[in-house]
Amino acid sequence: MTAAGFLRVLAVDDEPPALDELAYHLRADPRVARLHTAGDATEALRVLRDADVDVVFLDIRMPGLDGMELARVLRRFARPPAIVFVTAYDDGAVDAFDLGATDYVRKPVRAERLAESLRRVIGSRVVPSHPAALARAEEDPTIPIELAGTTRMLPRSAVRWVEAQGDYARLHTADASHLVRVSLATLAERWADAGFVRIHRSYLVQLKLIAELRLVNSGYVVVIDGTELPVSRRHTRELKDKLVRAAKQDWNR
Repeated sequence: MTAAGFLRVLAVDDEPPALDELAYHLRADPRVARLHTAGDATEALRVLRDADVDVVFLDIRMPGLDGMELARVLRRFARPPAIVFVTAYDDGAVDAFDLGATDYVRKPVRAERLAESLRRVIGSRVVPSHPAALARAEEDPTIPIELAGTTRMLPRSAVRWVEAQGDYARLHTADASHLVRVSLATLAERWADAGFVRIHRSYLVQLKLIAELRLVNSGYVVVIDGTELPVSRRHTRELKDKLVRAAKQDWNR
């Protein structure tokens, strides 16, 4: 990032009208010091080879190497740029979360929405010139959620527990809940190393936030933020073992 806080930006889209519109709005923002454009992933990689870039505004569905695949390549850079996905679809939201995207913007793009994305990039955890900030971002990735027609990025650490709702999952935070298009099974697999544990076919919880494990009638419940969540017999033994191990780790610190 430049010393004055202005951004060096790369916009990538295989559709010329969409790329022109994106470039127009980005050029109009005073925080953009330099703007490069590319019509596909190959051209984008050539730009990145020859120029320093702070953030890539990236279409997802492109021929050849698509936006998700390009983002995976960018993450392997020694100093990876921030990534903002710009797409007409919402089925890439979970993969965007996995890749640590700073933002997820729906087409058609609006100037005020791009302005918000630039604010997120400037103030985000993902600042290539600050390795410590990048490390924190990788430890606490974000997931796109919809709020009043706008896509926001929710830190995983803000999720207290997750409830299955068909092929969707409802993420519960301290003061709200958000429905995302991803199955509970997928989140359970991807978040296992982050301290989330499956307690029931319909529930995934952040282990360290369990206040109580309580026997109720013929089964157990856990209590998180005053809410009781059922524990299935299948998951009871595993949950008890994990709670004991977590307690021992705390005692040994």
